[in-house]
Amino acid sequence: MYEPTDLPVLVSIPARHPDTLADILIDAVLSTRETETPHQAALRIAHARGQDAGTRAREQARPGRLGVERALTFTETALRRWGFEPARATPTCVLLRNCPFHPFAAKAPDLVCGINHAFLDGFLAGLRASSVQAVLEPRAGECCVRLREHPTH
Repeated sequence: MYEPTDLPVLVSIPARHPDTLADILIDAVLSTRETETPHQAALRIAHARGQDAGTRAREQARPGRLGVERALTFTETALRRWGFEPARATPTCVLLRNCPFHPFAAKAPDLVCGINHAFLDGFLAGLRASSVQAVLEPRAGECCVRLREHPTH
């Protein structure tokens, strides 16, 4: 016997997270400042969300000082949970094989890829992984962001 439930059941292969994107966009619309556009507000909110996630990850794991390779390894673990499918291209570069916001990135790439970049940049900031940077490098069939060694390190 089947009964309706209030619990949502979502299955997506590869993993997609439209709820995260929707939440960022809703908060951006509700908190847009007089001096910014809604697009700028979305980037601000995404960076703050990423920074909070990075700070929480750092507090939970207490990884100590993070050099490039260690920061990337630590970040890869977190990114898998969010559906990014990270792949180490070199010891100092991680490619993201999947965009968790893919259908929306195709419709509004500047906005969605910008949000993705801001979130990942914020995550690295919260993690205090200054040896790594999130870089926008769009390529067909992959996430638009790469994680690379920061050139000043």
